[in-house]
Amino acid sequence: MQLKYNFLRSTYNRLSNIFNIPLLLGCLLILNLFSMTGCDVKIEKKITENEKIRVVTTIGMITDIVKNIGGDRLEVIGMMGPGVDPHLYKPTAKDIERLSSANIIFYNGLHLESKMGDILERFSKNTKSVAVAEGVDKNLLLTPPEFDGQYDPHIWFDISLWIKAVEVVRDTLVAYNPESESTYAANTDQYILKLNELQKYVKTQSERVPTDRRILVTAHDAFNYFGNAYGFEVQGLQGMSTVTEAGIADVKELATFIAKRKIPAIFVESSVPVRSLEAVKAAVKSKGFDVQIGGELFSDAMGNEGTPEGTYIGMVKHNIDTIVSALIGKTAVEDSLSKEQ
Repeated sequence: MQLKYNFLRSTYNRLSNIFNIPLLLGCLLILNLFSMTGCDVKIEKKITENEKIRVVTTIGMITDIVKNIGGDRLEVIGMMGPGVDPHLYKPTAKDIERLSSANIIFYNGLHLESKMGDILERFSKNTKSVAVAEGVDKNLLLTPPEFDGQYDPHIWFDISLWIKAVEVVRDTLVAYNPESESTYAANTDQYILKLNELQKYVKTQSERVPTDRRILVTAHDAFNYFGNAYGFEVQGLQGMSTVTEAGIADVKELATFIAKRKIPAIFVESSVPVRSLEAVKAAVKSKGFDVQIGGELFSDAMGNEGTPEGTYIGMVKHNIDTIVSALIGKTAVEDSLSKEQ
């Protein structure tokens, strides 16, 4: 026994001359704790002057903010493209790879990306992750009765609220990369000026629709902030999320509402299947009233990259122009515009 003890002791002493044994044991303990919690060890690295910050975003509207503020300082990767429904989106293996390599992750929050909740929570433990909608004052958020006590996540439809999301992105980038603060600040100021002009445009267009005709019927409850900000009564066939499909009773109830109020047009959405609104149109016709499909609106996703609708500003302009044209007639809009020129 004594010989065995002496052998172990001499071995320990020899190893101590090579390694710091207490430090080595401490490192092994920390690594074991990370493996037990399922977290990846990620070392925060300092961004050099010429190195781009890698940012991954979820919905296109956030991607647009980040690109406008970050400019050449960022490499921006948007996960969800045109026509993608964020309520139903599940990340691919490629998305996981992108999230793993990100310096910063921006997402909307408020359960918009409901199928990604667990993934985003996991990455938030080791990567700077920011839910831009959750950075907005809760007193400014809507909680419609049909949302069962949850906040409505579609804040981009109120431009004044979306400006607050822009400021959340700016502040996050400045905190992460203070050396580029002046660039982020200047880009943000320029972008907000454009958004303020957009706000004026949307209000002017909205006021062209008589108050009693400001009724917006869409595929799902995405436009509550729009209605609240610009004076429209909003009705959606589906609820806040598109996870639950509309039933026959929902179609009949909405059709009755449309026929009774004699609403001239209803609107499909680029990220929601058309068939549900076509069923409503048919149900309305069976009640003796003919409602038109007024056009396609961009709700949870923007248009194709390289088109005006592929930007937030272009998307909003397309939506309000489409709504106004359908509710009061294209000729009325053109006549009103020509009088201003």
